[in-house]
Amino acid sequence: LEEGIPVPFLRDLGVMTEDGKIVRTKTDKFRQINRFLEFIEDILPQLDKEREITILDFGCGKSYLTFAMYYYLHELKKYDIRIIGLDLKEDVIGHCGKLAEKYGYEKLTFLVGDIADYEGVDQVDMVVTLHACDTATDYALAKAVGWNAKVILSVPCCQHELNMQFSDSVRHDNGKGGENRGMVYEMLAPVMDYGLLRERFAALVTDGLRAKYLECMGYETQVLEFIDMEHTPKNILLRAVKKGTSGEKVTEDIIKCEQFLQADLILGRLFSDKRENK
Repeated sequence: LEEGIPVPFLRDLGVMTEDGKIVRTKTDKFRQINRFLEFIEDILPQLDKEREITILDFGCGKSYLTFAMYYYLHELKKYDIRIIGLDLKEDVIGHCGKLAEKYGYEKLTFLVGDIADYEGVDQVDMVVTLHACDTATDYALAKAVGWNAKVILSVPCCQHELNMQFSDSVRHDNGKGGENRGMVYEMLAPVMDYGLLRERFAALVTDGLRAKYLECMGYETQVLEFIDMEHTPKNILLRAVKKGTSGEKVTEDIIKCEQFLQADLILGRLFSDKRENK
């Protein structure tokens, strides 16, 4: 999106002025939107322009990026697009729905609902999940794989699950640093003994395992840097494109890592259920 060209949703969301200039305090948000659209542009060859494309945006929040996707794909790139935004906040969803109606975005809808329970569609081409907190990201990834979505874009946040497992092990050690903690915690003591470092390490391992699990399910996965001023200056974005093949080595890598760290992630259980149900 270019400065100087008025975009209705950016004006109403407070990012642009009436004449298309970027509001000074929203420069970072405008940069974030364009960075996200660059990720979208890279995967355009994966989207069929000859039929309607369905995109699910889990945890859409205020929907800056949801509106940006719709505007970019429908208005600029001329895709036949349908986007469904899902979030738990009723007031936010109500406001976004009114804006979509105002702009005449007939195929942009917003619903109140939980990621884990959503069953509203049978076929989805792309799943977007930005800042779905903790294991909500995993449920969204599992949904995407279940739909056999061609593209997945995920920016995880608040990766508490593995950190809690690490923290429990450290607490059970009672500060003695002995056999109760196990060899892995002895080896990683310079990280595990400090809460902040342990938290960041857990987040990185979690996202690495998520990427590997997606590869295991037949996706070509990249781990990219995404600028996001709402949470932390730099976040990780997982971009996965369905390729249909996976190798045994990927599964072995996951097993070895989880065994070494004594980790038990819900995503592994969700994906195991899907493999068994095929």
